[in-house]
Amino acid sequence: MPRSDATLTPTVIVMILVTLAMLACGQVLFKQASTQVSFARPASFLSATLIIALFVYGAATLLWLAVLSRVPLSLAFPFYGLSFLLVPAFAWWLLHEPIRPQTWVGGGVILLGVVIASLGDRPQ
Repeated sequence: MPRSDATLTPTVIVMILVTLAMLACGQVLFKQASTQVSFARPASFLSATLIIALFVYGAATLLWLAVLSRVPLSLAFPFYGLSFLLVPAFAWWLLHEPIRPQTWVGGGVILLGVVIASLGDRPQ
């Protein structure tokens, strides 16, 4: 069980952000793998892109466990909302997908929510 005085230190915040970046990269890799795999051809699931995506997701999961060993879930989890901004940003940057303005505005609102949620991390 995490210490009751656990707070979001800069190290923990970096760990969370790296986890989220890895998850966003994993989503981009899943999208790329989706063009290579076919349920009609089970052997296609051995694609290098899909295997790398699964590895990245697995490593992100291990890093997330390290985060959760340091702070309560209620402090760390609001950062997961940033994935709704990071995944479209990575899709735009790496896959050249068009992103609607509403997605950026919504991501900004989520970012504001994460900031608000993380400001209250001091124990009472």
